[in-house]
Parts: sequence; C-alpha cells; structure tokens
Amino acid sequence: MERAEAEAIYEAGREAVVEVLLAMDRRIRQLEARVEKLERELAKNSRNSSLPPSSDPPGKRRPARGKDRSGLPQGAQPGHEGHGRELLPLSAVDEVVEHWPERCECGHVFAAGELLAVGEPVRHQIEELPVISTQLIEHRCPRVRCPGCGEQTRAMLPADVANSAFGPRFEAAVAALSVRNRISRCDVVELAEELFGARLCAGTVEAILERAARALSEPYEDLTERVRSSGSLNMDETGWRTAGERRALWGAFSHRHAVFAIAPDRHEDHAKSLLTHTEAIVTSDRWWAYAHLPLARRQVCWAHLRRDFKAHAEGLAAEREFGEHGLECCERVFWAWEVFAHTHDRRELKRAIGSLQRTYEPIIRGYATRRERNRRCRGMARNLLKLWPALWTFAAHEGVEPTNNHAERALRGAVIYRKLCLGSQSEQGERRIERLLSASVTCRLQRRSLFAYMTELLTAHARGDPVPLLA
Repeated sequence: MERAEAEAIYEAGREAVVEVLLAMDRRIRQLEARVEKLERELAKNSRNSSLPPSSDPPGKRRPARGKDRSGLPQGAQPGHEGHGRELLPLSAVDEVVEHWPERCECGHVFAAGELLAVGEPVRHQIEELPVISTQLIEHRCPRVRCPGCGEQTRAMLPADVANSAFGPRFEAAVAALSVRNRISRCDVVELAEELFGARLCAGTVEAILERAARALSEPYEDLTERVRSSGSLNMDETGWRTAGERRALWGAFSHRHAVFAIAPDRHEDHAKSLLTHTEAIVTSDRWWAYAHLPLARRQVCWAHLRRDFKAHAEGLAAEREFGEHGLECCERVFWAWEVFAHTHDRRELKRAIGSLQRTYEPIIRGYATRRERNRRCRGMARNLLKLWPALWTFAAHEGVEPTNNHAERALRGAVIYRKLCLGSQSEQGERRIERLLSASVTCRLQRRSLFAYMTELLTAHARGDPVPLLA
C-alpha cells in the first residue's frame, strides 16, 4: 500500500480505517495458516508420517553409528576371539585336492619317497558353483508305415512337451527371477544367455510368465479362500501403476498365506470385495476404507499411531502435550506386548492394557473438546475415541498383534517391484502379477522354495494333472 492510499483511508474516517484493519487481519490469518500448513508438510519424514525412509532428505536420515557410550569404536575389540567358518565333515566334501610341498625352508628338495604325511593335514574348504548350462533335449517322432492299411503314422508329443519350448524347471527359474528377484525382462534374457546359454527374448519371457499365471489360477483362488477363513489377518494397500495410470494394490495376509489384488483405487468397496464372507479380526491402519468393519473385528496399528503422535509432539502448546501423552501411551503398549512375548501370560497383558485404557481415555477426551487450543489435535482425538475398542483387540485375542508390521513387510517386495518394473501394462498383466506376488509371498511366509513350488506346479499343469496348492 502506498502512503497516499493510507492517508486517503485515514481521511475517509473511523469506519473506513476499521474495515481496512479487519480485512488486513483476515488476510494475515489466512497467510499464517498457509505458512503453518507448509511448515508441517516440510517437517514430514518417515518418523512422523507414513512416508517411506527413502523419501527422507540426507539431513533427516538416521545418523551413522559411531562410538558407543564406552567411547570404544564399533566392532570386535583387541583380544576378542575371532569366529571363523566351521569346517564341514568329510562326508559333505565333493572333491579333495592335496597340496604337497616341493622343498623345505632349509633348502632341501623333497624326493618322491620322502613325501610322507605326519599328523593331521591343514584343512581349508572353499564352496564353488558348478558350471551351469541348459540341457538341450530333442524329442523325435519317427514315422512308420502301417502294414495293415499302408498309411504312415507317428506318435504324438506328450502334452508337457508339446506346449512349450522350455522345460518346467527353466520356466520356474524365469518366474522366480522375475517376481522374487525383481529382474526386468531384458535382464532375464541377458542372464539366461550368460549363465545358462539359453536362447530367449523379452516376448518369450512374457509368454513364460503368462503360462505360470494360468497355472496359478486355482492356487490363487484357494489362497483367497484360506485368507478369508483365517481367524486373524493383516491388510494394507499401496499405490500401483498400469500403463502409467494410478491404481491401488491391496494385500491381505494371514500368518501362512498372502493374497494381492489390484483395483482402480483405495475405495471401501475393494476392501469389502477382498474380505467377502470373512469373520477374521483385521489389523490395519486408520484408513477410512476399513470403517465398515465392526470395531470388535478390528485392530488399529499402534506403529502408525506412534508416527501420528510424533508429528503432533513436534507442534506447540496443547498439540504438543497431546502428542507427548500419545507417545507415552505407545511406549507402555509396546512394553506390555514385549513382556507378553516373553511370558505368554495373557492375564497379565489384559491387566496392563486395562490400566492403560483407564489412564488415557480421560486424557484423550480432554483433547477432543471444542476448545480453541485443541484445534490441531481435536480431529485425531475424536477419531481415537471413535475407534477406542479397536485399539486394544490384541490383548484379548490369540494371533492378533498391536501393529500391522506383518502386512508392511509382505508389501515391501511388491513396492520394490513397482519401482523397478513400473507396475503393469494391461489388465491381463495385473492378473498375472496378482497371482505371482501371492505365490511368492506365501512361499516366503511358509519358508518354502518358490522355485521348487513353481517347478512342481508347471510340471503338473503341463501334464494336465491336479496342480499343487499352497496349503
């Protein structure tokens, strides 16, 4: 505002000055709110929000560990007894190579008859990969002439041979490299040529993965039913890309089984579809898509709550007090769970959790009021009171944990796959990756070899036999 304009407003009288001051005050409040919002966004990191650690700028990442409290550097200290590799028994050795000395340190050259072993030899073992190459098998169908009718005839190729130019073990290796090791199509082609001497192209890799997906059709449906019928499960969702468009990858996980499903978005309808006919207790974050579940069948993740409380604790006044109370409650919850993990005394766990509920419910209610000082924490406080029974379900039910870490870990491989392979390119590709990811994570949960399972699966599918399920 120029001086002349200010003087004109002053000369216009008291009412004009008051109106200008009020307008300026409104504008200042708007700008202050905008600055505060931008500062909050700038302060977000993996410790106080759902952002991944990889998004943290260098200054926000965990500092490298240096010396501990004793002032000594990391690692073994002088005088510490080392731990070398233990030698395996001779029964496990495939080849023994002996190295005899040619001369003594005194200069004497050993003759052939002087090389006699004295005592036990010094043993050193190395582990080496054998030479890996594909085995090329040619199947022939000779023609013969029928002595009865004089026509030529030949045998038909077996179904498991005629359907592909590659054997089930080779196709299982390609599938495992693609989904478990997250290697791109072009890299699979180069790796197969370099290590196995196989002739491949990107189109052939796609065809192999498509056959693997078709073979997984029945196991995928079985996995879905097993997850729905479990007593407790964990759910989470993350972003996905199909031909560059935004999609959502949903995951539902029991302790032994995993199911992935790609949907257009993170809407409640897709959660209902994945949880059809289930009576399981579902552990998840506070995302609204899970709000349709009864509170008695929900467990809210305390790891997510701790990050939210951490963000509030970095605020001011009442918001900071609210965050600090929440962090204190989180620590007491995790300590009670850690004690239970060692003692398995559920009665003591219920007693500890009951004490926490009685202590912190009045505190949370105090921050849910409409007082002006609570405006930054009122929303979360009211949401916690609305979800209050779902915060403590883990204390009363076997197999339910206070965090959703099980789902977070199960989704991590899929997120890395999306970052490296840029998601899918078609709806057919979505169905393929749903089944392959479900099989991969389920095998990991069952401590089972994905390669061995895919070999068995593809062999049975090629022969037309019943395919093995991931029970």
